[in-house]
Amino acid sequence: MKKFALILAGCGQHDGSETHEVILTLLSMKQEGVEWEAFAPDIQQKRVVNHISDTPDENETRSVLKESARLVRGKIKPINKANLANFDAVIFPGGVGAVSNLCDWIEKGKDFTFHSDIKHLIDNAVSLKKPMGFICIAPMMIPKIYKSAKLTIGNDKGLAEQIHELGCKHVDCKAEDVVVDKENRIVSTPANMVANGIDEVYTGIRKLVKELVQISQ
Repeated sequence: MKKFALILAGCGQHDGSETHEVILTLLSMKQEGVEWEAFAPDIQQKRVVNHISDTPDENETRSVLKESARLVRGKIKPINKANLANFDAVIFPGGVGAVSNLCDWIEKGKDFTFHSDIKHLIDNAVSLKKPMGFICIAPMMIPKIYKSAKLTIGNDKGLAEQIHELGCKHVDCKAEDVVVDKENRIVSTPANMVANGIDEVYTGIRKLVKELVQISQ
């Protein structure tokens, strides 16, 4: 039986992991007979956003680990406890937390760097040649992991240009589909970057999980 590591970044599309994408990833893994463990950095969120008004809550602080635990019914560990030798693949759901809590792309753009615990995990994944799946905005992390990788964030021309400037190839993609980079063992799907509904997000994520199962054979 396959076992995947799920890397979370809080709870909520504007400042953490996108809730629909996480739940659909859990459902898809269950449907493919994949076991999982969830991990998140034990740090404070860079920002907290009111999801009703989509405005920052300047006076509120939240733990990335504790917020992530809400999505997996408390079944989560700090990311520095992840031993990737025990897993067949790694999945990064989207949501702004992926590019603000796992790395600082939201602030620094092309000059972004990873949080130290995430950098350590990704370096291990590369060293062990573990397949990785990236959903929604999370594929923006790929150019700092693999040069000349093939990936998608949907069809945003500005982001595609940035990806090309970072040395990777962007492929326009619908929410219901995936882009597979067989050489680097990476799968990406745009999900809520372009989706018209949760059904389209589910179709793309289900394909991503299926591809990771195949790649990890």
